[in-house]
Amino acid sequence: MTNSVPIPIGVDLTAAVQAYIIRHMADSQQYHLIPGLTFELPQWISLHGVMVVLGSVLLLLMAWISRRRNSEVPRGFANLLEAFVAFIRDQVAVPFLGRDDGVRMTPLFCSFFIFILILNTIGLVPVFYTATANINVTGALALIVLGFMVVGSMVRLGPVGFMRSFCVPGVPWPIQVILVPLEIIGLLIKALALMIRLFANELGGHIVLFSLIGLLVIYGWMALPSLLMAVMIYLLEIGVAFLQAYIFTLLSAIFIGQRYHPSHG
Repeated sequence: MTNSVPIPIGVDLTAAVQAYIIRHMADSQQYHLIPGLTFELPQWISLHGVMVVLGSVLLLLMAWISRRRNSEVPRGFANLLEAFVAFIRDQVAVPFLGRDDGVRMTPLFCSFFIFILILNTIGLVPVFYTATANINVTGALALIVLGFMVVGSMVRLGPVGFMRSFCVPGVPWPIQVILVPLEIIGLLIKALALMIRLFANELGGHIVLFSLIGLLVIYGWMALPSLLMAVMIYLLEIGVAFLQAYIFTLLSAIFIGQRYHPSHG
């Protein structure tokens, strides 16, 4: 007969809660719709890939619904969307890229905002998942911005003008040898900042939310106050969904504008 130490029930529940949080936040080939109902996804798409496709479909659907249908005056949802486009154009794009470039790139920034907002908000629905909590998704969005910062700047300024934009005006050439590599590294750091900021905020917020709910599973009615905190965090996450979409869009406009107009950076 061997001696064994009994394991408290709370330990098993804690491990189960941790496993659920990890499973919910991690990307996989299984779609856990509700407890006991799981779908196996094809090999060519993952769980967060489904959310990205869903977000893309909803983005295109919004654009199709809001089209004018031969009407000079927008109505209903189209009117609301036009006010939003005007805000992004006048308050985000034009101030940092100028009138011509700002108007030209307004559709890009509007797409950034709406697409990220859709991914953030559908992640708050229990049967869906948060694709922006996946660093690969936010990395792809940041890579698009980096492409405009590099390729778009080369097209606009030319290869020589693009390289000269890394030189700091009024600084002696010996110091430029040190500053130019730092400026180039800073270009990559800005893209990394976009990627990590969105990823970390969405991942951290959902982990906190599920952890508070998990306290009810582990400690029962004694952890009832955590339910109120979870509701408050959930409401906060709705605001964070809008805020992070706006911050990503605003920083994208600032970073691209600095490369398009290096003299004003």
